[in-house]
Formats: sequence, structure tokens, C-alpha cells
Amino acid sequence: MDAACSTQLIDGDGTFNVSGVDNFIKEVKLEECGLSYAVVSIMGPQSSGKSTLLNHLFGTNFREMDAFRGRSQTTKGIWIARCAGIEPCTVVMDLEGTDGRERGEDDTAFEKQSALFALAVSDIVLINMWCHDIGREQAANKPLLKTVFQVMMRLFSPRKTTLMFVIRDKTRIWDAVPKPQAHKETPLSDFFNVEVIALNSYEEKEELFKEQVANLRQRFFHSVAPGGLAGDRRGVVPANAFAFSAKQMWQVIKDNKDLDLPAHKVMVATVRCEEIANEKFAGFIANENWRELEEAVHSGPVSGFGKKLSSILQSCLSEYDTEATYFEEGVRSSKRQQLQEKLLQLVQPTFQDLLGHLRSGALENFKDAFEKALNAGEAFSASADVCAQSCVSKFDKGCEEAVIEQANWDISKTREKLQRDIEAHISSVRTAKLSELTTLYESKLNAALSGPVEALLDGANDETWPAIRKLLKREGELAVYGLSDALSGFDMDEETRNKMLTDLENYARGIVETKAKEEAGRALMRMKDRFTTIFSHDSDSMPRIWTGKEDIRAITKMARSASLKLLSVMAVIRLEDELDNIEKTLTLALVNSTSNSATSKSISTIDSLASSTWEQVAPEKTLITPVQCKSLWRQFKNETEYTVTQAISAQEANRRNNNWLPPPWAILALVVLGFNEFMTLLRNPLWLGVLFVGYLVSKALWVQLNISGEFQHGALPGLLSLSTKFLPTVMNLLKKLAEEGQAPSTNTNQSSMNSSASAQSDVTTNGESSSSSSSGSSPAKSVPIDTSS
Repeated sequence: MDAACSTQLIDGDGTFNVSGVDNFIKEVKLEECGLSYAVVSIMGPQSSGKSTLLNHLFGTNFREMDAFRGRSQTTKGIWIARCAGIEPCTVVMDLEGTDGRERGEDDTAFEKQSALFALAVSDIVLINMWCHDIGREQAANKPLLKTVFQVMMRLFSPRKTTLMFVIRDKTRIWDAVPKPQAHKETPLSDFFNVEVIALNSYEEKEELFKEQVANLRQRFFHSVAPGGLAGDRRGVVPANAFAFSAKQMWQVIKDNKDLDLPAHKVMVATVRCEEIANEKFAGFIANENWRELEEAVHSGPVSGFGKKLSSILQSCLSEYDTEATYFEEGVRSSKRQQLQEKLLQLVQPTFQDLLGHLRSGALENFKDAFEKALNAGEAFSASADVCAQSCVSKFDKGCEEAVIEQANWDISKTREKLQRDIEAHISSVRTAKLSELTTLYESKLNAALSGPVEALLDGANDETWPAIRKLLKREGELAVYGLSDALSGFDMDEETRNKMLTDLENYARGIVETKAKEEAGRALMRMKDRFTTIFSHDSDSMPRIWTGKEDIRAITKMARSASLKLLSVMAVIRLEDELDNIEKTLTLALVNSTSNSATSKSISTIDSLASSTWEQVAPEKTLITPVQCKSLWRQFKNETEYTVTQAISAQEANRRNNNWLPPPWAILALVVLGFNEFMTLLRNPLWLGVLFVGYLVSKALWVQLNISGEFQHGALPGLLSLSTKFLPTVMNLLKKLAEEGQAPSTNTNQSSMNSSASAQSDVTTNGESSSSSSSGSSPAKSVPIDTSS
């Protein structure tokens, strides 16, 4: 046996050698033995050959006494070594001899402490005695054994330590021991297995001694197996806790405290199991598979998460079970439960992250599937139910794969949250889709009603409101039918559905009412436009030319009546087929009230316009109140009065321009007074030619200068205009005559004739053109267009 395997466990001062024991346990690999190991110790008088017996019996190398130097203390404290060649692993402790003179008065204290320690730790205790010491009080260790037995009964539960004596009188010591009441009748065999072995003297019969020792050695093989020397031992401490247990026992014994071995066993198990659990917990944290799995979960769902993590957890717990299997069962199970709880607390956030990924993934899958189903034209409610069930089923399947065998975590809250999220999304999409449908049909109604209603009100007549009602009914029914059909795919109650359809009908009605209010706000402009259109255009929609033959009064009355018709149409909203007398009231009050035949009835009608409501018309249907109508009509008349005045002025100017003949008395005076001159012309035809030429020249100047048109705006403006145009016109005529005079002589006559004809034609044409221009331009300039309206 290597000397390194012989280590001092407790030195002579009673100090426990912690580092030495740890090194010893590592060298002999005691931690790997579990419960399959045995502890043997030896006690006896000093220099009684204890170390020699152990060295021969177990192959150890404890220091032996040199007999030639005399008897003295050889072993100090307690030493430990491993037995060579004995299975299972057997550890032997060599105790300092009792009854030695070196310790003096402190001898008995250390004897008791070491003896009690040996009995508490060992499975087999060898009590080495010489034959000649049998019967002696001190040499036979009787006081020591009495004290130890007494303490054993007080502190320990029966542990079944095997005592191997080399004496006979084994029972007399036990009987003399004072016993607690609980163990008055307890036999020695409940605490100890007593063996008595007789050995020959090593000094006198060495060979026989060695033979007997070899036979005794065989009994230590498989000593802890059933039937072995320590086969029925109890309260064994696992090998990997031997050092800690021994240290704690010695500390308690040294401090003179009560040593409760069962409690000590629990304490040892608690400490060691906790150490093992901490080691396994740290190992789990550092486990590469766990770290990779944790990192993968941070990025997204992991397939087979539950099986992978359960395997890692089970491996960790199995390692704990293997190392802690020999410790006290209650403590071992408790610490295992604590380890499992710590591990589950560690992995739970990752598990929750995984559930979060599964939930968010399921929700996104639902959104995509739901959107595709709706885009494919499937019914809303049916699509929502199918997609929701499918996604929740996939989530449940993912949760099944994520479940950890060691945990019983409730995933119902996450599932409920997923369902709430799905329901919230369905509700959101339902609201959005219903809003889209409502907006769609409202926009259709806007397009179908706004323009036509505006056009109908612009051409207001007796058929305007019946046409609007017909339009509203047709378009409203189409929109309601379309929306009703679209809502059939939504699972909604009848009340909500009817409310939406009613709201759409009301919206259509609101469009008409809003447009009517807008047009009512432009009533004055519409009235002026209608007046201008009728007053300034004939029945063929051609601009009127005020020639003097038109009846301006009748035309004005007709135009104003048409404008009054427009005002009466726009005064109230007539979406129900109800009769009213608004037009009649307005006509009597505003048109007929100015006639010479006005009566008290008309005065009463005018007074009826001094009101803010119409008879038989609800206030909310009123667009223009009677008072406002009266004010609008007054403003309308003021703004169209100028147009009528201009037409009258243009008509009078046209009459003046077309009346150039002198009065009949002047014509008669010219005939009487110019008779002689007329006869002179007849006698001399040359003057007639000169007059004719003068007439042609004057007519040409008249046409070219547009004299009638220039004087239409007054005498002074006409003279000023003619003064600027006269000279250029004369020069132009002379130039034309000069060009005609330069024609070839052979064609003089023909040219003269052609020139005369041409001149006459030009004069005629220009005259007609001037006449047409004069007759057309004069009214155009005299009839102003009321641009202010």
C-alpha cells in the first residue's frame, strides 16, 4: 500500500484535517463507491499492537512501535488508510491508544472523544486487548466502554456497529452500564454485533499470528454484504459525504455537544444533496444544448422544444439521482424537488417566450388566412370561424410539442389571449369592412344623386321635386338592396342590420337635403341667371335684337315669373308627396301685388310673407323662409332692373336710327320750293350726271365712315370720330380712282362701265353691309349684359 494513502484524519490536538481527507478520498476514489464501502476502526491500550495488527490484517502501512526503544506512544490522533485488496472498498482508522502517559490528565477526554467518533463513523470496531488484561478495570477499557455505551444509548438510535473483541467477558461491561429508561431491557445485540477473536502473540509465535490474521482478513471481504461482518449495519452515510460527515461528527464530539446521529445523517444528507443539486443546476446552466435551445427560442418557435428540453432536464435530474441515491430518502427527494423547481423556474421564461411566438405566429397566420379568404369572396362570418378554428388548432398542436414532461404548466391563459386577439381582430376587420361597405354605397349615392339633384334644381319647374323623389327612391332602393346583399355574409343580428339599412336610406335623403340647401343658398344667382336667359334670348335660344317690335313688358314679366317659379321650388324640401301653396303665395305677394287691381287680399298676402315659416310646411323642411323670399325678390328686382332699362334704351335708339326721312311737311316744302331747280336739271342733263356722281361719292363716304353708327352715341362723339376718319377715307377713294384711270385706252369704255358697275356694286354692298352692321351692332351695344349676377 502506498504511503500516500495513509493520512492523518485528526491530529493530536483534535484538529480535523479537511484538506488531507479530501485528497485521500480523491486518491482512493471513495466518492465513486456510493454505499458500497465499509469503515473499520481499532481501539485499545497504548502499545497493544493495534497498528501492527492493522498492517498485517489490511495491508496498510501505519507506523508501528519499535519494541527495542521501549513502549511509548506511536500513533497520535486518528489516522486513516485504505485496505489493500479487499472488496468492497474498506477504509480503516487507527486510533490513538488509550491509557497513555503522554496526555496526562487530558487522556480520558480525548479517549472518550475518539472512541465515540469511531463508534459513530465505523461499521466494524476492533477492540484490541491482551489476554492478561482481561479482568483489569483500566487495561480492559471497561470505564471507557461504559462511558461510550452510555453515550451511544443516549444519543444514537441502534446503528448495528460490529464490535470485534479478543476477550471473553463481553457482557459484564454492558450490564454494568447505566441505561436510559427506554433502553432498560435493550440487549447489546441491538447496538452491536459482538465478535471475539483470539490471536497468538506476534512476538512469540509470529508465523501462527500471521496465519490467524490471514484467516481473519478473509472475513473482511464483502463485509457489508448480507451475512458479512457489517451486513446488517444501519444509517450508512454515502461515500461522497464521508469526509463532511466525519468532520461534523468530530466537531460535535469535540465541543462536548449531544450527538444525534439520525439528525446528523439528515444534516449530512441536506448539505450534500444541496451541494449536488447546486452542481447540477450550474451544470444545466452551462449545458450547450440548453443554451442553444434558449438562443433559438429567442429568435422564434423551435420544433420539438418540449422533447428536447425534457430530455435535458431529465438528464440533469438523473445525474442528481445517481449521486444522491444513498442519502436519506426524505432529504434526497426534497432537494430533488427543489432542484426541479429551480430548473423549471429557469426555463419557464423561455417556455413563455415560446408560447408567445406560437401565439403571435398563430395570430399572424389567422390574419393572412382570413384576408385571403375575404379576398377570395368568401362570406365574412364563415371565413372567420374556419380560419380561427384552424389557427387555434395549430396553436394547440404547437403547445403539445412545447409541453415539458417535468412541468404541469397551464397554457390556458395564453390560449385565451390568442382567442381574445383573434376575436379583437375579427371585430376590427368587421368594423373596417362594414365601414368600407357603408362608404362604398354612400359614395355611389353621392355620385348618383348630387349631380342629378343639382341639375333638376337648376331647371326648377313643377316636375322638379317629383323627379327628385323618383330619383331618390330608385337610387336608394338600389343602394339598400346592394348593401343588404353584402351584409348577408356577416353574422349580425337583425336589429343591427336593419339599422345600417335605415342609416343608408337616411344618408341618401341627407344628400338630397344637403344639395337642396346648397342650391337654396345660391337662389339669387340662379334667379338672375334664369331671368337673363329668358329675357335676353328668344324661344329659339338666340340672343334677342331689340328692334323696337318686342314687348319688353311681357318679356320681363315672363322672365320674372320663371325666376319666381325657381324661388318657389327652392323654398322648401318636398321629399313627401304633399301639396303646398308657396308658389301661389309668392305670386300674389310679389308679382301681382304691384298691379293696379291690388286688393286688400293681396295686402294680406304680402303681410303673410312677414313670417319665418310656411303654412303646412314643417320648419325643418324650410330652406328659404317667407321673409327671406321677400328680401331675395327685392334684391333680384334691383339687380335685374338695369338689364330691363338697357333693353328699353336700346329699343328706342334703334327706332331713332332707322327713322331718317324728314317730316311730310318738309317733303312738301322741298317739292314746292325746289320745282325750278328740278326743271333746270331736266333741261340740262349734265347737271344730272354731276349730281349722280356726287350721290355715289356721298354714299361711298357714308358707308365707309359709318356715319349712322358714329352718331348713335351722340353728336359730339360722332363728330370727333368722323374728323379722324374723314381724310384717310377720302385719300383711299382717290387712290382707287387713280388706279382705275391708268387702265389701257383700248379698254377705256369697258373699264369705265365696269368701274361704274363695280363702284355701284361696292356702294350697294357696302351699304347693305353697313346697314346690317349698323342694325346688328347698335342693339348689341345698347343691350348691356348684367355681369354682376
